[in-house]
Amino acid sequence: MGMVRGVPRTVRLLALGAFLNAVVSFTFVYLFVYLVGPRGLTVTQAGVISGVGGVGLVAGNFTGGWFGDRLGHRRALLAGACVSGAALVVLPALPVAALYAVLPVAQYAAGVVRAANAALVAVSVPEGGSRRQSFALFRFAANGGFAIGPPLGALVATRFSYDWLFVADGVGTLLFAVYAARILPARGSAHSARAHDPDAPGLWRELRARPAVLVLLAAIVLVDLVYRQQYSTLPVFLADHGHSTQLYGWLLAINGGLILCLELPAAHALRRRAPLGLVGVGLLLVGLAYAILIPGAGVLFAFTMMLSLTLGEILYKTPATAYVADQAPGHAQGRFQSLYAGASISGQVLAPPLGAALYAASPALLWPLCALLAAGAGIAVLAARRLPVPGERARVAGKGPHAETGSPERAPAG
Repeated sequence: MGMVRGVPRTVRLLALGAFLNAVVSFTFVYLFVYLVGPRGLTVTQAGVISGVGGVGLVAGNFTGGWFGDRLGHRRALLAGACVSGAALVVLPALPVAALYAVLPVAQYAAGVVRAANAALVAVSVPEGGSRRQSFALFRFAANGGFAIGPPLGALVATRFSYDWLFVADGVGTLLFAVYAARILPARGSAHSARAHDPDAPGLWRELRARPAVLVLLAAIVLVDLVYRQQYSTLPVFLADHGHSTQLYGWLLAINGGLILCLELPAAHALRRRAPLGLVGVGLLLVGLAYAILIPGAGVLFAFTMMLSLTLGEILYKTPATAYVADQAPGHAQGRFQSLYAGASISGQVLAPPLGAALYAASPALLWPLCALLAAGAGIAVLAARRLPVPGERARVAGKGPHAETGSPERAPAG
């Protein structure tokens, strides 16, 4: 298929592993129900345990790349998968008190795996290669697996028990570690080589040399806070306006279906477009989505909102990931991907409490503020196209008729 022709074999195999692992990664979809149901905890206790688990996941995403840059991305992936899988397998047998420690550990390790996967995709594609298609294929596989996972998890929980959800998730994660160990060479490749150079510039110095990356990371944190309102305040908003849960389910189905159908073709079709321009437009579409809800909560408004939100997601997520990979120096690829991974999931912790607090205090302000935040993030990213990148001054100062024709924003070839 032409859309994945330039994607390296390693990335295709990683994508297959991500799909299989996502199929059984249904534990945390049903975690809250499990805690207040079979475990008999109060809503408050379940909320605290779920919250610290979410903090662990975000922390693992933000810091996981550090392990890959120093120990090798392959080792980071395998260690994270083994720790996460083992913790999930034994979790049903643990007392409630132990959950406060074990769940954050399992989630932290899962975050390390997510960051390591992103770094492995980045280092598997040659410089100037098809990174956007590679990241799009990986997202396609993970999203496809997650589309299957929750219904399968519901079947396991009802036919057997919730305990088997954790066991199946843990065993699946351990099998993913075995699979990754087989497909990723142990020696002599970028997957296992240590990128750490004690004489190389530090992370903050590398980021300051790439101000557009800093702008992008800040914009992604803001927009993820807005984007994930669809999982917290949006269903409450719809219910308050007389809509059933079925409508919300259809909206999520549209979101998932369009992403599976359009993201990979879009990444291929737009592969030569400058990445920050695509990201900026995508963030503006996210802002437009929530602005559509300002006039009302009719069915047409809701479906139009989800269409705009989904198109925005398709435009910004893959190019943003690939742009960070293209800008990262070799010795800090893992940490750059880790920063992006953490920024792109930060809303999982920030969005529910902040959105709920604002909605409770002033419902009419939530959607205008969401629209303004996302629009501001999009405008900032579009403006960041003019910021310098490492090597740009050298090209401008260099000799030759083409010395001043470079653009500070580069679209990856392929």
